[in-house]
Amino acid sequence: MSQVAVEPQDALLVICQYGGEFVASSDGSLSYDGGEAHAIDITQDMSFSDLKAEIAHMFESDDRIFTVKYFLPNNKKTLITISNDRDLKRMMNFHKSSSTTDLYVMDKVEKRITRSSTGAIAKTSSHPSTTTLAPTTSSPPLPEEDDEEEFTPGRMTGEWANAITGPGQEFQNSRDMRDSLRMYAIAKGFAYRFIKNDNSRVTAACKVDGCPWRIHASLSSSKKKFLIKKITAAHTHTCGRGSAHKGTNRLASQQWLSNLIKEKLRESPHLKPRDIKEEFYKDFGINLNYSQAWRGKEIARRELYNSHSEACAILPWLCKRILETNPGSFATLVTKDDLRFQRVFVSFHASLHGFEHGCRPLLFLNGLDLKMNKNYRFLSATAVDGENEIFPVAFAVVEDESQETWHWFLELLKLAISSSRALTFVSERRNGLDKAVDEVFEGSEHALSFDWLMESFKAELDGLMVQDSRDTLIGDFKKAAGAYTVEEFDACVERIRSVSGDLATWVGNSKPELWSNAFFKGTLYDRLSSNAATVLFEEWIPVKDQSSVVQIIDVVRCKMMETIHLRRESSNEWVETTVLVPSAERKLRSEMEGSHPMDVVCLAENVFEVREASRVSAVNVETWECTCRRWRGTGLPCGHAIAVFDRTGASVYDFCSEYLTARCYRMAYANSLNPIPDVGRPVCPDPVHGKSMLVSRARRLPGRPRGKAVEELTRTSKRKIKCSVCNEVGHNKATCKAATANSD
Repeated sequence: MSQVAVEPQDALLVICQYGGEFVASSDGSLSYDGGEAHAIDITQDMSFSDLKAEIAHMFESDDRIFTVKYFLPNNKKTLITISNDRDLKRMMNFHKSSSTTDLYVMDKVEKRITRSSTGAIAKTSSHPSTTTLAPTTSSPPLPEEDDEEEFTPGRMTGEWANAITGPGQEFQNSRDMRDSLRMYAIAKGFAYRFIKNDNSRVTAACKVDGCPWRIHASLSSSKKKFLIKKITAAHTHTCGRGSAHKGTNRLASQQWLSNLIKEKLRESPHLKPRDIKEEFYKDFGINLNYSQAWRGKEIARRELYNSHSEACAILPWLCKRILETNPGSFATLVTKDDLRFQRVFVSFHASLHGFEHGCRPLLFLNGLDLKMNKNYRFLSATAVDGENEIFPVAFAVVEDESQETWHWFLELLKLAISSSRALTFVSERRNGLDKAVDEVFEGSEHALSFDWLMESFKAELDGLMVQDSRDTLIGDFKKAAGAYTVEEFDACVERIRSVSGDLATWVGNSKPELWSNAFFKGTLYDRLSSNAATVLFEEWIPVKDQSSVVQIIDVVRCKMMETIHLRRESSNEWVETTVLVPSAERKLRSEMEGSHPMDVVCLAENVFEVREASRVSAVNVETWECTCRRWRGTGLPCGHAIAVFDRTGASVYDFCSEYLTARCYRMAYANSLNPIPDVGRPVCPDPVHGKSMLVSRARRLPGRPRGKAVEELTRTSKRKIKCSVCNEVGHNKATCKAATANSD
């Protein structure tokens, strides 16, 4: 309830109340009891969306889950809903001559029912029109505490009770957090509703009216993990009893149920829906109806079938066809003892040839979550071409991302590349990657992806009172990563220190030797981040449908074929006399423009001293080095080296990295991926029904599927019509000639 004092017709001071209940009196009028109140000003130019945003901020709620209502003047029996700007203006006009007005904030999804002293029941609903009273003569009795059924938690939910442990608990993503919350609620026997629910934050509250239990979790930018930030209070009702337990059945979503049923079908493929019902109640305390058990079994059976079919037939065939149609490629499949899929590695010869002859010895390692199955991960090793575009070298689909799977991936990658070049790796150095790279590519350099580190830096900023300097600090941190000399790096850190000493200390402790050009021993060619590869594959791999592993491989292969063709055609349009790729040419010309006002002194045959306004640099033409370190870091001569070439008459293009030349770029895309015809694609017997089908993921049709949706149904012939008068087939008695003749 809210009371509003009117300021000369153009503004209202509204006191909003939320969280209470309506109570009906004997004359049918409604009053509002309980909740919390806040004041808000409403002006003539305020929009309805602004009003809802203000209310959502006040009550820390989501503006999508509540409605705003008010009473007409002198009418306490009918509530009017405000749903747009016109409704808001109409409400102000209704109350322009009143000193007060009432405003209510109500949940859309809940129905609050309170019995008044006369026995009437007030019912408020989410319907956008009015709120009415139910007659006392027809109101059903409210359930008593003694009538509530006991909750049986189930013998298998002991671990579920510890699925939520408290603030600071980490999850891989929001989906994992929601799954754990679902198991926790089922084990404890209570139901909840989401207040906020997206990929970056999850907030849920107990569904029981008045219960303060609430949980909030959000994405931690520092660790890229989903963290529980807060759990508020304990339940004020007895969990596992009555309506609270009944609500837990609704928490058991179809896909979640099918994942549990899938494990049971592996042990007993012919398990019936009725058996599933009984086992779920015994094991988990969940009382499924028959249709839930039947549909969950069908989903689980199809997923098991597809996984088994791919592992025993389609994937081996595909790997073999890759090797046959693209000689020199690598394709390795690993299955479990029961032939279920475990992991697959693919690297095409065109990619291996392009990396060896046209790309820098720099590889980015990334792991990507596949939407088709939360346990599957997409691992990739990518390079960059002369135009700094992502160049896929190898990829794999694995059940989980760990040091063991990365070690397996890198072993196959090393076998496929078979290069004598010293390689540099860039990754987030997580999930065992730091150790796996050191073990497989011993002696190689391994940098930390700067984008991942930047997220950690921003998280540190969030904990400091330096918001006014946030953009400046982020800019200084980026400059520290791109700095080529220790002096430049220290200058950036000192600027950070002038704002926050703690932040500067954090930068110093973050191992700059892994991410700053000034300290890193390998050559990064100005490529500090590995995230571009993740973005590329996220765009390539379909996520809307339940894509199979075979489809993932095929989509990536087709995208690679298209990319190679387009980039080859693009490079063919360059002028034949072009030495460098266009982007490198632009950078070189920019350096040449700034190199003129420098003095060059020859110290030895290949060593020169270059003096500019406030700096002296030494250039070694033979080793392609300058004390500014930019030449070695970028692969292009720095301004000091260009000044030396102007003095000696040497061609600047003779001192550019070969990986930035148009010739190398064209070599990277010289070979094509050959198509893989679908001829001979095998079929595999259904392990449950014994039928043979191709693996396919067709869109589910509306409505309940047939009981034998996965089996091939034979079309029966149409029933013949038989006349009841003459007993002949082909007509009925209405068109029977004999019946007509007899009537005549």
